[in-house]
Amino acid sequence: MIKLLFRQFKSLFGSKKYFTSTLPHGQFIFVFYARKLPIIIFLSSILVLGAFGIGLVSHQSRQVFKPEAPITHGSASKKCVSITVNVDWGQEYLPDILEIFKQHHVQATFFITGRWAQENGPLVRKIAAEGQEIGNHGFSHSHVNDLSLDENMDEISQTDDVLYQFTGRHAKFYAPPYGEYNDTVLAAASKSNLRTVLWSIDTVDWQNPTPQWIVSRIQNMSHNGAIILMHPTPVSVKALPDIITTLTGQGYEIVSLEKLLSE
Repeated sequence: MIKLLFRQFKSLFGSKKYFTSTLPHGQFIFVFYARKLPIIIFLSSILVLGAFGIGLVSHQSRQVFKPEAPITHGSASKKCVSITVNVDWGQEYLPDILEIFKQHHVQATFFITGRWAQENGPLVRKIAAEGQEIGNHGFSHSHVNDLSLDENMDEISQTDDVLYQFTGRHAKFYAPPYGEYNDTVLAAASKSNLRTVLWSIDTVDWQNPTPQWIVSRIQNMSHNGAIILMHPTPVSVKALPDIITTLTGQGYEIVSLEKLLSE
C-alpha cells in the first residue's frame, strides 16, 4: 500500500505537471497546477494516517505483551491473609505443619519445586489430598534472573508436569526461587498462564530465629491482604499454632491465595 502511494507521488512529480519557481534568496519551490492539488492532499493524508496507525498498533502491541507485575498482597478492603510455604527441602517437618493446618481448619498454599516433588511424591499427594493449594516453585531452585526465557519456561513446565502427575491439577501461581524476578522471569510465568507471587511479610524462618520472634513480627506487620512467607523448618512448626491464633485473634481470616486474590 505504501509503495503504491509513493509510485503515485512519483508519477505526479515525473509527469511535468508542475513547475519550479525561484524565491528572492535563490530557493526553489514546487508549484503544482490547482487541478492536481486534491490528489496530492488526498495521498498525503493517507500516508500520514497510515504512519499514525502503524505507530498506534506497535504501541498497543508493546502494551499487550508487557508482563504482569508480581503480586505481593491481596485486597486491602477485606480482613483476609494467606500463608505460603515454599518447599525445596524440609520434608521431615511437613507432616507436622499439615497437621497444624488441619487442626485449625486453615488452607495454605504450598509452592513446591519439581525436583523435590519427584523425590517426595507421597507427600505431594498428601498436601493436595488435605485440601491445601499447590503452586509452582520452579524445578531446580535456580537463580532465575540468570536464565533465558526458554530456560525459565522449562523450569516452570517441568515442575507443572511433575505436580500434575501427583495431584491431577495445574498450578495457578508461580513463586520464583529467592524471590528473584525480572521482565524475562515475569514473561515466562505469564506465557505459562501463571501469576507470579511474592510476599508482604517474610518470617525469615530459615535464619532460625525464636518462635516468639516470628510471632511478634507477624503480629506487628499484619495487614489486610497480607501474604506471609514460611518454609518447613523446626522453628516454623513451633511458631505456627501461635501465628494462627494471633492472626485470628486480630480478626483475620486465613485463606488460600486463590481466594485472597479473588476478593
